[in-house]
Amino acid sequence: MNMTAKEIIEDLELVRAKSPLVHNITNYVVMNSTANALLAVGASPVMAHAFEEVEDMVGIAAALVINIGTLSEPWVAAMARAAAAAGRKGIPIVYDPVGVGATPYRTRVFRTLLETAWPAVIRGNASEIIASAGDFSATKGVESSAAAESALASAQWLSGQHDCVVCVSGETDYIVDHDAISMVRNGHALMPRVTGLGCTATALCAAFAAVEPDRARATVAAMAVMGITGEIAAETSPGPGSLQVQFLDALHNLDGAAIERRLRLETAHPDTGTR
Repeated sequence: MNMTAKEIIEDLELVRAKSPLVHNITNYVVMNSTANALLAVGASPVMAHAFEEVEDMVGIAAALVINIGTLSEPWVAAMARAAAAAGRKGIPIVYDPVGVGATPYRTRVFRTLLETAWPAVIRGNASEIIASAGDFSATKGVESSAAAESALASAQWLSGQHDCVVCVSGETDYIVDHDAISMVRNGHALMPRVTGLGCTATALCAAFAAVEPDRARATVAAMAVMGITGEIAAETSPGPGSLQVQFLDALHNLDGAAIERRLRLETAHPDTGTR
């Protein structure tokens, strides 16, 4: 889709104005950083995974994140219950298929969740997206051993199969909506050195999808904000430790002028290349 910096700025302002409640069922590793990032962008996070309360929490949320990074049977049951409730309510569900393909159990859980309630967005690295579509050859734990562009066919298949937007994160972030492909070329090489920033991207996608009904537009806006924030943070970060702190500050202070100045966004067609 042909988005402009103005539209991304409008969506960011909408997140800040509405402060949507984003319900996260996510992993132990990233809970704190994800919650802080949602607060920094202007959204309201809640981290609730108890089977007994997730349905009620979905009832007051504007979006649901399901991140399968640290699995256990009680959490899987809670994820399924929350997804079903979100599907009935009609709020966007953003799935993060962390490490899919690394073990049969993880892959089976994710595929079952996809059938429980269809996603608005799936965001993962190339290996995870390839594995989610059925090719497990490129998965290495929760890290990507495949370049983002190698997952485009898998992303298109998932998008068509589940009528959703698929975001393949990498040096370039590819946002796939059936045959439409957007490429966000913002970001910094230091970002993959900070654990959980991919999960942060997933949560930002949910925050934007909570206020923007066009799921592709919401995902492009979220990934652009994510990448530009990472660039700004890296300018004053000598290493990954400081980047974590600077990222939150940069996200909180991000303004329209920075987005206008830094945005590197292209659209493409799988058969004809960039246009």
